[in-house]
Amino acid sequence: MGSDGQGLAVATDRSDSIAAIDTFVAAALAYGTDYQPILTAAEADPGCLMAGSLAASLMMWMESGRSPQLAQPYLDRCRAGLAVAEARERLWLQATEAWIGGDIAAALAALEQITDRWPRDVFAMKLAQYHYFNLGWSEKMLAVCQKVLSANEENGYLYGCLAFALEQTHDLPGAEAAGRRAVEINRADPWAHHAVAHVMETQGRIGEGVAWMEALSDTWSGCNSFMLGHNWWHTALFHLDFGDARRVRQIHDQFVWGLDKTYSQDQASSASLLWRMELRGIDVGERWADLADHVQGRIREHVQPFLDLHYLYALARAGRDAQVEEMLTSLAVHAATAPDLVRPAWSEVALPAARGVTAHARGACETAYVELAAAIPRLQEIGGSHAQRDLFVQTWLDTLLRTNRGGEAVELLETRAKARPNVPHGYDLLARAQAQI
Repeated sequence: MGSDGQGLAVATDRSDSIAAIDTFVAAALAYGTDYQPILTAAEADPGCLMAGSLAASLMMWMESGRSPQLAQPYLDRCRAGLAVAEARERLWLQATEAWIGGDIAAALAALEQITDRWPRDVFAMKLAQYHYFNLGWSEKMLAVCQKVLSANEENGYLYGCLAFALEQTHDLPGAEAAGRRAVEINRADPWAHHAVAHVMETQGRIGEGVAWMEALSDTWSGCNSFMLGHNWWHTALFHLDFGDARRVRQIHDQFVWGLDKTYSQDQASSASLLWRMELRGIDVGERWADLADHVQGRIREHVQPFLDLHYLYALARAGRDAQVEEMLTSLAVHAATAPDLVRPAWSEVALPAARGVTAHARGACETAYVELAAAIPRLQEIGGSHAQRDLFVQTWLDTLLRTNRGGEAVELLETRAKARPNVPHGYDLLARAQAQI
């Protein structure tokens, strides 16, 4: 019996397994790259329930259609240690098993028990936040972080987690304060950088946003492709608001696309940025074709609604019509049979949104108007952050303007322009809408 760096009991006498657990937790909080040790430990110490559960969780975190089959062997192997495992470790097994099986409610119930009884288990909190985020349950994201914060006040990464949860629950001053505190504790906290960028983007503080992110960008070199690309994606949004097409293209090509073209989040970030560029009238050349080549294998995956919408748009913009139709058909089947907890998000939000964004990508704006009208009021249910989902709102506004329904857009555009007074593009859209009344 040993204990990890958080002082939590682990049912193994192997110091290398405990070191691997500590390395995994540190990498997860820092969005680093040092994940191989947990896979090695799970293979070498099959009786360590904690190592096996974390290795399986890592496979699921990759958000691939193959994730469950990659994760299951790690979980099956570690059952050898079930009889001697600690209560916390058995809950971890339950949480991971439920996740693999698609029962997110059961996974969250187990993670909440862990954070209730062992608040030093910071990865349990982080993973609960991840699930709540994908469900659009922002208040739960905040609550689970606040629950463990007092037990981990020395851990600066917790303030980055708090900052993002506060931003997602619209406490922008609180979010910025927490994010800045995290960076004071640890300058190289990419999640805190990103949380403060969310605040600045929401408020249209584009000059501050560029300065904040680019001044910290030297610390991102050790991040995994998602975090490195995502923070540069946020930086690109500020440059987009400045109208600097050259810099946005440069960021896309150097930092957003090409780091790991096989990874779902990298693919979604590329699609999102290309999509936003085109909404601003920026030519993206042949970039859609390369992206479509890499997402075409995901047509039947349906891991998250948010991801599916990006894959579909990329395929549609690349003119892959047969693949688009195949994916829409598969999505409809999946939506009808999804687990109870997430079925409404798939069937009532993601499915019409998928038809709507596909129509928009093809220039069929009347169809896009009808389909998106059903989805826009419920976007939070499909996951993603406010900033990420705003792309669909921008697409909706573009649809209204393209169909001469500017009168329906005026109120929303006025609100957006006032919230982001330093962004000229918002006022340009408002003027276009007012001209259509």
